[in-house]
Amino acid sequence: MPKRFVVTASRFSELPRFPDGFDLAEALTGAARRLHGTSTPHSTLDTAVRLAVELLPGAEYAGICAVERENGRRPLAWSDEIVRLAEEPADTRPGTATGTGTGAAEPYWDRLWNAPEAGIADSTLDEAGAALAGLGLRSALSQRLRADRRRLTVLTVYARKPHAFDDSTRRVGRLLTAHVGIALESATVREQLTEAMRTRDLIGQATGILMERMGMDASAAFDRLVRASQRENTKLRDLARRIVDAHGTPDGGGR
Repeated sequence: MPKRFVVTASRFSELPRFPDGFDLAEALTGAARRLHGTSTPHSTLDTAVRLAVELLPGAEYAGICAVERENGRRPLAWSDEIVRLAEEPADTRPGTATGTGTGAAEPYWDRLWNAPEAGIADSTLDEAGAALAGLGLRSALSQRLRADRRRLTVLTVYARKPHAFDDSTRRVGRLLTAHVGIALESATVREQLTEAMRTRDLIGQATGILMERMGMDASAAFDRLVRASQRENTKLRDLARRIVDAHGTPDGGGR
């Protein structure tokens, strides 16, 4: 039998709801600013689940997970531990004698390969949501953030009561996921550029060390570094770091 959980209020559920007449456009503008103010993909995802609980009508909990055709499902960000449990892959979750765990049934997530969103109105009446009922979660609404042939990134909101989500939740969710998707892409590009700059600086330092030690010009030193990388089957960045560390030169972060 699945382990039963006592579900308490989310750590975000006490946040104030919008008063009557609140301007949704203004709220989404503020959400966009918060999202684009994040510095890494991880912080973007964490901010996104917080915003989902704040903005989507009926939402008490939220999570973002990756769904991959070959590697299954992986939680990326969650508002509460109950969400992480709901979104863990079935073969890695504790909680049953067979090891199938307590998270949402796999067929529910499979729906998202064919549609941009999927929902469960009442987990006690939907076979795909039976495991959510075991967690005390009655409603779920999932919307895709990113999608390609092999991987989906999905934002899901949950509630403890049935039929918690309606057309307004779906509409606001679509608007929010559009902002999240853009911010996530931007944060990913920034992170890649930052890493590329760090790698460039590291390789430059290693090249300089070889020039000094071996009395060669920059081109010859770089070629020697590349050949050593190929010979040792080691990434150029990792080999450069070894040379810099052995020489006792900081790589930009200080030592």
